[in-house]
Amino acid sequence: MAKVYIALGANLGEPVKTLKDAIISLSSLPQLQFVRSSSLYTSTPMGPSDQPDYVNAVVCAETKLAPLDLLDLLQAIENQFGRQRIRHWGPRTLDLDILLYDNLTIDEPRLEVPHPGIAERDFVLVPLAELAPELTLPDGRTIASLLANMTHHDLEKIT
Repeated sequence: MAKVYIALGANLGEPVKTLKDAIISLSSLPQLQFVRSSSLYTSTPMGPSDQPDYVNAVVCAETKLAPLDLLDLLQAIENQFGRQRIRHWGPRTLDLDILLYDNLTIDEPRLEVPHPGIAERDFVLVPLAELAPELTLPDGRTIASLLANMTHHDLEKIT
């Protein structure tokens, strides 16, 4: 079984409800086991500022799925929640990103792991540190050190 960390984000509709429902959906999948989730956090948009604030979380799970099969499964869930890919970094009903897949480094056209923005995103690092403060990336950097070096946080814990 591979240990995976998945980022969740939403800012359209009812994002708190969406993330709670998405976590329930992920927990009910037979392909994912031992699903644990972080608290929910609000954050300002990383991309265009003409959109609502985001609600973010991170989920930890174990899976036997290969990385691209997991990606396909997550994209199918995004589609069930009405995801449309209209604008890069634009608003979304649900975004599910594979942050880490065991200690693998993956560089495929459809998938990069660790997620390329992991070190710069407080909305990923804070909930990730909540779940696994001792976690080390494949390149040897720790989540704790990345978080300590982050100079700006605009997150607010909501649940």
